Amino acid sequence: MLGFAILLGFNIAGVWLHNLLHLPLPGNVLGLVLFLIALGMKWVKLEWVEQSAQFLLDHMLLFFIPYVVGIMAFMPVLSAHWFSISVGIIGSTLVVLWMTGFVASKMEKKPDEANEMPTRKEDAA
Repeated sequence: MLGFAILLGFNIAGVWLHNLLHLPLPGNVLGLVLFLIALGMKWVKLEWVEQSAQFLLDHMLLFFIPYVVGIMAFMPVLSAHWFSISVGIIGSTLVVLWMTGFVASKMEKKPDEANEMPTRKEDAA
């Protein structure tokens, strides 16, 4: 129960901060950022929330039921615009995959040729 209380407390703190300061991020996201900071600063120990977090992850599929029911209400709109929605989903997925690969290849460590010492006298000239 302590883990749920801690997670809920950070969620409520994020929502409160969002409402108080009118920040552009949702309160849930702010709560997660606060929780991440607290974990990093060792104010909250992972052992305190690990079991509760694992329970929530195990039952995460249940959190998507309201979204699926909501999509059912928009079925006429989805069936009328299925092609443009499909192109948008597939296109954005491909762009994200490409950009991820591009950024990862740029971040990959490569040997610095300027710092390497020549091994032979001919290479130095």
